Amino acid sequence: VISTHPSWSLRPRGHHLVCLVPVLQAAVKVSPLIEKVSEHKDFKKLLRTRTNVLVLYTKSATSGDSKLKLLSDVAQVIKGQGTIAWVNCGDLEGRKLCKKVKVDPSSKSDGADLLHYKLPLSQCLSFSPALQSMVAFLKDPTGAPLWEENPEAKDVVHVETEKDFRKLLKREERPILMMFFAPCESSHTHNHGLLIYVLAGMNVHPAEFDGLKQEYNVKGYPTFCYFEKGKFLHHYENYGGTAKDIADWMKNPQPPQPKAPEVQWSETDSPVFHLTDDSLDGFLEEHPSALVMFYAPWCGHCKKMKPEYDEAAEYLNKDKNSPGVLAAVDTTIHKAVGERFKISGFPTVKYFEKGEEKFTLPHLRSKDKIIEFLQNPQAPPPPEQSWEDKPSSVSHLGMEDFREALKKKKHALVMFYAPWCPHCKNAVPHFTTAADLFKEDRKIAYAAVDCTKGPNQELCKQEGVEGYPTFNYYNYGKFAEKYNGERGVSDIFCRCRREPPQKLF
Repeated sequence: VISTHPSWSLRPRGHHLVCLVPVLQAAVKVSPLIEKVSEHKDFKKLLRTRTNVLVLYTKSATSGDSKLKLLSDVAQVIKGQGTIAWVNCGDLEGRKLCKKVKVDPSSKSDGADLLHYKLPLSQCLSFSPALQSMVAFLKDPTGAPLWEENPEAKDVVHVETEKDFRKLLKREERPILMMFFAPCESSHTHNHGLLIYVLAGMNVHPAEFDGLKQEYNVKGYPTFCYFEKGKFLHHYENYGGTAKDIADWMKNPQPPQPKAPEVQWSETDSPVFHLTDDSLDGFLEEHPSALVMFYAPWCGHCKKMKPEYDEAAEYLNKDKNSPGVLAAVDTTIHKAVGERFKISGFPTVKYFEKGEEKFTLPHLRSKDKIIEFLQNPQAPPPPEQSWEDKPSSVSHLGMEDFREALKKKKHALVMFYAPWCPHCKNAVPHFTTAADLFKEDRKIAYAAVDCTKGPNQELCKQEGVEGYPTFNYYNYGKFAEKYNGERGVSDIFCRCRREPPQKLF
């Protein structure tokens, strides 16, 4: 418990205890996660070693009591994702520090001032002094403010918990249109003061709402669900997303409009030869040089490639001296062909010469590349070696060995990634360089987890991974902090050469 009476502060200097100064402590219990700073050199070090710092300046030890109480709660929630510090401008050393950084909390009506520092420039804060708002800001200082703080959304009912959601359904007599959203999707729907129905919003992105998402078939954001007298009737789909669209629909709520059935590629005027289980072999015998695209109608990459493939086929069909032909097989219908050629991803493009399979060509996606290949068929370049298969000092871990490997390391920085992620690819060489520099130190580990691998998906969820790459710092296997700093410079990952690893973040 922090005393409210003067106490003596003992500052170690070398091997001696000097500088006995009476210090008046705060009247509220301050979380140990809030860092008390009074010397300018300590303040500069804090800004140098941390990248997301919120500083409370107070004119005395007690003038910021209400804010300190709130910040103590905030510090518990954002542990590992940001740093909260306190400077008392009323004591001797704190007064010097405040003068150097040109902050005067006595000019504020409540005797307290909040500043946020980011590498290490300061900025004034635009969020409301509420727990949820401050937590959201520190988790993403550059992000948009909370939807519920937008004045235009004052008439929208903002639901925070599943319990509140159930209560709303039970008590509300008016029709409800509920928008389930993730924070980045939450700023476009307003109630405009209409009282004949209720517009409500709920951030269901956190994992704790997985059951709710499954119950109402929330597979993307935003998802709108319409309720009458507490009962879910249908989704709001395909009616437009403007305020007027929603207001007009609520006057006469209707089920989702059926989407027009998609015409099968094989039933269009496509210049591509569309093959079946029965016709493939005969076609390949008749055409000594052929590219075959194995696809699935629902595949996004296939849909993107179809126009290019059609244009290339049209060009080749007009050429009297055409170097080859283009064909396609829908393996969701003609499954025997898919199994025969071991098709596991879409689209898969294979080249056949005189009826025999020669090459699989993952790099052929555009009209020009397709034509260029057929004019001079060559084996494709070897596939890029995965990070896991490349020799390095990074430990590649999975669900089966993650806990066991980390509990032996005093300091471990783990990169959770997806192989397809461009930001991950950019970070890999720097992360690998850092690991190589510390390969002789048995107390330090640089590890990586591929979150796209089946068993690892649950591990990444457990470790709070919501985007790629995510960097977590662990101390003997226990999560300590989340690293949110720069990724593009190797020195950022190697600061433990100059600072203890726990100061990396």
